[in-house]
Amino acid sequence: MAKLYFYYGAMGSSKTANALMADYNYRERGQKTILAKTNIDTRDGKNVIWSRIGLERECVLLSDVCAMSEAELRTYDAIIVDEIQFAKREQIDFLAHIVDYLKVPVLCYGLRSDFQLNLFEGSERLLAIADELHEVKTVCWCGKKATCNARYNEHGIVRVGTQVLLGANDEYIALCRKHFLEGKLHGEDPVGLK
Repeated sequence: MAKLYFYYGAMGSSKTANALMADYNYRERGQKTILAKTNIDTRDGKNVIWSRIGLERECVLLSDVCAMSEAELRTYDAIIVDEIQFAKREQIDFLAHIVDYLKVPVLCYGLRSDFQLNLFEGSERLLAIADELHEVKTVCWCGKKATCNARYNEHGIVRVGTQVLLGANDEYIALCRKHFLEGKLHGEDPVGLK
């Protein structure tokens, strides 16, 4: 039975690596997949998904998936989408349509919330309608579960700004809620990693 899955986690929790491994597992068994990412994610090139641990694979854009005919979409065994937090509500609803009417499972990977602890549009919709929710866990520098995505610079945690600022370990760090609220990026050092 096809389902709409949402695998969410903080920055650095290996969501992309998990998406690439899921794609590999389907293909290794002779199944046909679509590997996609949202259009806004241009960090690693337009048609590439890259993981911090060095895994990478060519992909299509989510807008390309949404433009496919139902007949073409039915030929796939699974659709896997990375950086789903950047998707629009209508795109999430289209992915749900693929699951419900075309019987193709859709696996979505992304952040739940931004650097201000606000939900992203795509994540909010998935939290509301996904068939299954799975947290991909990572840890704060203190060893507790990290649930917050802290944006930082040389002065410490950044609390204001646009919701979307593409970056990686040089601008974001996963923290537990306590250290996020205290503004502690690492140990006793109030600035931390810089």
